[in-house]
Amino acid sequence: MVEPTIDSEATLRRQVLGHVQSLRGAGVEWLPAGAPLTIALAANPPAAPAVAAPSPPTVAAISASPVPVASLDQRRQALQVLAEEVKGCMKCPALASSRTQTVFADGPPGVELCFIGEAPGADEDKQGRPFVGAAGQLLDRIIAACGFKRAEVYICNILKCRPPGNRTPLPNEAANCRGFLERQIELVQPKFICALGGCAATNLLQTTLSLGKLRGKFHDWKGIPVMVTYHPAYLLPHRAPEKKKEVWEDMQWLLKQMGRQVPPRT
Repeated sequence: MVEPTIDSEATLRRQVLGHVQSLRGAGVEWLPAGAPLTIALAANPPAAPAVAAPSPPTVAAISASPVPVASLDQRRQALQVLAEEVKGCMKCPALASSRTQTVFADGPPGVELCFIGEAPGADEDKQGRPFVGAAGQLLDRIIAACGFKRAEVYICNILKCRPPGNRTPLPNEAANCRGFLERQIELVQPKFICALGGCAATNLLQTTLSLGKLRGKFHDWKGIPVMVTYHPAYLLPHRAPEKKKEVWEDMQWLLKQMGRQVPPRT
């Protein structure tokens, strides 16, 4: 077996340094400091003392500079860029071919509360804003009853396109939109999330539990508390208006967790 020569030692050094540089570029911020690697020199040319290859750089050598927290204005601009990306999305051919337009969100970043619904309906598809139909009008009343203005919360959906016939989003459609949703939430940075309905809850939390089992407790999405309640469409007169009482109980509980006073009913 031929032992490494001085040339091969230099090559190894370059490979090690190149590997470290690639790790730095990939965002790796820590490597264990291993034992020095001893490389024997070939007998021809004449033998020389063994040379130790450099130890892998320690954390101080490859730590990236801390990423500054984006300002509110930078996050707002990033959301606008993301909305433009959503407009051009063609991942779901059935949705892209039938939509009038995409429905990104309504509200500013930096809010206390984010509502996440299922998908746009016919009214939302026409106007390009989430929750503007009958269910949206009911959501507006819920928001007002909680002491907020609509402009003080962030509202979006699992899907950014209307499913044909307002059907329930398919698993692959939700998966295709998930990257957009996660980036939205990361840029908005709400203090609390309210998932409206089973579809929103199960897709956001990536669970198979029913809405009934998800209600009544707080869940976690990347450190943000998530409360689950019924979708406003479920509360409309032709479905289950008697559930409004339970939704209001959920919202009062959420407000208390947020440290806000429950406004008196008028």
